[in-house]
Amino acid sequence: MNRPLIVAIFIISTLPLYAQGQAPAAAKLKADAQKVVTIISSDTAKFHSYCQIVDLADEIEGAKQQDSKKAKELSAKINDLEKKLGPEYLALAASLKSVDPNSSDAQEINSILEELDESCGD
Repeated sequence: MNRPLIVAIFIISTLPLYAQGQAPAAAKLKADAQKVVTIISSDTAKFHSYCQIVDLADEIEGAKQQDSKKAKELSAKINDLEKKLGPEYLALAASLKSVDPNSSDAQEINSILEELDESCGD
């Protein structure tokens, strides 16, 4: 499984739903995703936090099968780091909860976020 997909799935599954109602328009979500990428990539501290989230998400995948306590600890660390990424990131993550992860819109949004993942390196 590729890292952007892992991060997107993790974000979608761990953040509380902040807004109820109709699914946001796909075009707005794509614009929001691009805005988030721009904000994070232009701020060294936010970029570093994002890359830490990517690394922790990878660790969680391995820990889920072996150590649920460790997976919960890693999830808590990710939640703390996500707060550092700003309200735009949190709003995007909450909005993504209403998008079918298998849809073409979700795949396009994932490809936008992948820009950040690629910048993090391996």
